Amino acid sequence: MASVAEFFSRLSLSDMAVGLFFIGLYGAMTQRNIIKTIMSVGIMDAAAIVFFVMINFEPGHRSPVAGTPADQMADPIPQALMITAIVIGVSVVAMCLAMYMRVVFRYKTADWNTLIRRLGD
Repeated sequence: MASVAEFFSRLSLSDMAVGLFFIGLYGAMTQRNIIKTIMSVGIMDAAAIVFFVMINFEPGHRSPVAGTPADQMADPIPQALMITAIVIGVSVVAMCLAMYMRVVFRYKTADWNTLIRRLGD
């Protein structure tokens, strides 16, 4: 029977990113506090970025900068897409926090269930 340490030593970073994504998804679905939900969405965003960066990773390849041989260059397209994803993720979290501040100011609660009850009245 394999030990827990052996199990984790066989996992790649991509496997761990998928696990982290599902931890964030679980948090987003189960949290009653709005801030914790926003944090869970941020965790899911970071896990997705790590996953897409790692599936394209090739040891020994370097950034496509002048002077790098063509056979050692990393593909710049996934890197550019992930930079865009980071900017979009930060923007989504910022918008969620701005909406959170407005909800707390108006309804005086950070709890989803209380908010839904107050909106239903």
